[in-house]
Amino acid sequence: MAHSKSAKKRHRQSLVRAERNLVHRSAARTAVRAAREAIEDGDKDAAAAAVKAASVVLDRTASKGVIHANNAARRKSRLVKQLHGMDGSNASSDS
Repeated sequence: MAHSKSAKKRHRQSLVRAERNLVHRSAARTAVRAAREAIEDGDKDAAAAAVKAASVVLDRTASKGVIHANNAARRKSRLVKQLHGMDGSNASSDS
């Protein structure tokens, strides 16, 4: 545990920020999971809508600094790749 007054304050701040970020991180994970499940179900229109919704949530999460912008871009790219691979048998299940 921190000893100085400033270190104690920084620790309190980190706990508050971690709790605040958890909401956004959880929402992003849920959106990505919903998109993957929609892709696995095979309904092209529902999957496209779910991927679009997940993309918005990932962008919002990245803009708040909860995840890195490249992390959001990578996840969106993988979702779109899975969406486009729905018709063929090469739909990958990378995470």
